[in-house]
Order: sequence, then C-alpha cells, then structure tokens
Amino acid sequence: MRNNRKTIAAGAGAAGLLGLGLYFSVPAFADDPAPSPSPTAHAGKGHPGKGHPLRRARALRGVHGEATVKRKDGFHLATWQRGKITAVSATGVTVRSDDGVSWTWTSDGKTHVRKNGEKSSLKGLAGGDQVLVAGERSGGTRTARVIRVPRDR
Repeated sequence: MRNNRKTIAAGAGAAGLLGLGLYFSVPAFADDPAPSPSPTAHAGKGHPGKGHPLRRARALRGVHGEATVKRKDGFHLATWQRGKITAVSATGVTVRSDDGVSWTWTSDGKTHVRKNGEKSSLKGLAGGDQVLVAGERSGGTRTARVIRVPRDR
C-alpha cells in the first residue's frame, strides 16, 4: 500500500510540473512569433531543474497530456503529445504515441516547426519522425503551436 501512495504522489507531482511547464510555454509560442528577450532568458544555465519549460517536460518522459491553463483572455486547454508521425498533410500531422493513442493536429500560421534544431515546415516532416507536439484543444480540434523533431544523436 505504501508503494502505491508513493507512485500516486510521484505521478501527481509530475503532472503538476508538466501543467506548469505548459502554462508557461504554450502561451509564449501562441502569442508572439518573435518574442523579445526577457531578463530571465539565461537564468537556467548551470542550475538543475531550471531552464526552458519544454526541456523540463522532456525529462518527465510522458507521452501525452492536457492541462487547463488561465490566461488574460480566459481559460484554455493546453495539450501535448510525444510520438511518431503516421501521416503528414498540407494542414497538419497525425501522431501516434507509444501507448497507442493517435491524435491529429492541425497547423496554422502560428505553428512553429523545428527539425534537428533548424526552422522547418510541414513539408519537411515525414512519416516515422519522432516528434513532440504542443498546442491547444478546442472541442475535438487540436491545433499545434510547436512541432519539434529532436536533433539526431
């Protein structure tokens, strides 16, 4: 029983950290395609647990999730997924996570695509690419704000 409580507490803590990371990262990508530097942009160097929210989310090793976040214009449903691309179209991508969940993400003019550390586009993505997608869900539509293919190691 004690082991189950620790597991539940660890899971709840990880979900809270992920929600916090999405709270800060999704609005930053959605509001301004060219954000100005902030005084805390380099505060995370050399400090464990600090830095960009997507780096912290990557450490959690989650495969997909959603969190309700509050912004100036109201509440939004931030959502993210890690997995392999199964289909690419002119309007978006379909991603399948390791646990079998498959979501279709639409793309718009605010979607940022990065592949191997470089700016890219939907045309640069291919089936089988391992990706991290973050954005918002409204009803049954998931709109990607960030599609990131990690650098080859």
